[in-house]
Amino acid sequence: MVLKTFNVNEDTYKEFSALCKSHGLSMSKQIQMFMESVISEEPEASRDYLEKLDNIRKGKFIHVADFSERYG
Repeated sequence: MVLKTFNVNEDTYKEFSALCKSHGLSMSKQIQMFMESVISEEPEASRDYLEKLDNIRKGKFIHVADFSERYG
């Protein structure tokens, strides 16, 4: 087992933590199960995840070639 750190929106973390506590679930186990479902060979889970990821990538972002030059 490994210990990893992730950055998560605080409101999302609090809501998910409360949900897990109210159902007597281990938050770590839920995250592990989510990760396993993403990498599993189950086509629907993988397809759904990839579609969401593709939509995020197509978001409205500003391309910055040199961050320090643009923002000082």
